[in-house]
Amino acid sequence: MSIIKHVLLLIMLSLVLVACKSTPILNIDNDPFNAKSNITMDEVTAGIKRAGNGLGWRMAEKKPGLIEGTLFLRTHMAKVDITYNTKTYSIHYKDSTNLDHQKSSASYDGQEVIHSNYNGWIQNLSNAIRQQVY
Repeated sequence: MSIIKHVLLLIMLSLVLVACKSTPILNIDNDPFNAKSNITMDEVTAGIKRAGNGLGWRMAEKKPGLIEGTLFLRTHMAKVDITYNTKTYSIHYKDSTNLDHQKSSASYDGQEVIHSNYNGWIQNLSNAIRQQVY
């Protein structure tokens, strides 16, 4: 009986450790640019691409106002949709590999969760976009 208790305790500790690495997905919604009032869509597109490329993201314009960003780090991949106009931008999770993405989690009120490093990458991308679009 003692061995079973130890095994169960190890399983519970493992689950807690895995859960600690997950966090609700950070999506950025309609953040404003600190840009001049007469900035063009071409300037915004170029700034977003510069921002992503500078951080190692592969930026692909899918249509006007939509860029798909993909980041490859070691065995991890994160993919986001960046929608924008001349005033605001949004960054939304699209896909990932090896980042422990889960559609819902009881510990986070049913929100989608992902490895906590992902949110740092998104914050860095958002900061870079704000710096590049001026």
